[in-house]
Amino acid sequence: MNRRKFLKWSGIGALAMPAGGAVASTGRAANRYYDGPVSDHFDGTRFFNPDGEEPNNFVELLRWQFGGGRVAWPTDWPSPFPPAVPEARVADDRLVVTMVGHATLLIQTAGLNILTDPVWSDRASPLPFAGPKRVNPPGIRLDDLPKIDIVLVTHNHYDHLDLATLKTLARRDDCLIFTPLGNDRIIGPVAGKGRVTTMDWGGSTPLTADVTLHCEPCHHWSARGLADRRMALWSAFLIETPGGKIYHIGDTGFHRGINYRAIREKHGPIRLANLPFGAYEPRWFMRPQHQNPNEAVQGMVASGAAYVAGHHWGTFRLTNEGVDEPLAALETALDAAGIARERFRAMRPGEVFEVPRSAA
Repeated sequence: MNRRKFLKWSGIGALAMPAGGAVASTGRAANRYYDGPVSDHFDGTRFFNPDGEEPNNFVELLRWQFGGGRVAWPTDWPSPFPPAVPEARVADDRLVVTMVGHATLLIQTAGLNILTDPVWSDRASPLPFAGPKRVNPPGIRLDDLPKIDIVLVTHNHYDHLDLATLKTLARRDDCLIFTPLGNDRIIGPVAGKGRVTTMDWGGSTPLTADVTLHCEPCHHWSARGLADRRMALWSAFLIETPGGKIYHIGDTGFHRGINYRAIREKHGPIRLANLPFGAYEPRWFMRPQHQNPNEAVQGMVASGAAYVAGHHWGTFRLTNEGVDEPLAALETALDAAGIARERFRAMRPGEVFEVPRSAA
């Protein structure tokens, strides 16, 4: 089976799509998404993680895929929570987070409805018949989703950027979509270019008179196909609101805690951090791109977050660990760090988290 057929069959392009042929990050290839000046994280053709690690190559991908050690998942793993019916709006300094699934969360505060990395499709894949399939339905039915004002898309992997969902939301709600550099070329054709705003690391933009969105670094990468690796940027977001700061990361490697410490130094106290803690085995392959539960707890501490909504687990089978292993590992890490488990919520679809105004 050749490389292209293998990737289509496996549906793992969201995690490990190889670089395009023999083209290296030398500026020789044309970037199909972004044309901008060289910076400390863009070499003129491809984006990169400063002082970071490169994503793995195709040989390493094959070693992982055929190396064994993958724990079987159930085809159906229902959430203990029924589908949520959110409030139309949440005012003032109340902060309510509802889990849809994987990295899709509804954030409601200061009168805004903000949706992160929305995926309502059955598969996180470019193909409708192959690739990672949901083992539980979305925690909010689309018909019960309140009008969305803001959508945040952290990067272009298929488990975070779902064009079918974005098209539906754009037509239904005329929402504004914020995403890192280059991803507008992917989203614009289905959502309308006027709805999509791109941001670079360190950039900020007002959402309302008292809410500001900041684009911040995380340690990851990007690809939609075989020849576009790292041609669009990836990021975290920080939302500055009257009720406190909200830090959302879609995917990240721990990267020695560098970005966590930087976010605390730059932005100060964080009321809520939405942190990924699943899809992390085997570590030799996943470490640069996906932190494990222990690293997520370290990130909570390093960033100074009072509370965490944990995500990126229990919906799409992407890696080797069992469906409930992240939860057990998270509880062990929290107990070892002396952090109350209720401060780091391992969110399940349909779960609603009304975030306290201050830490206990």
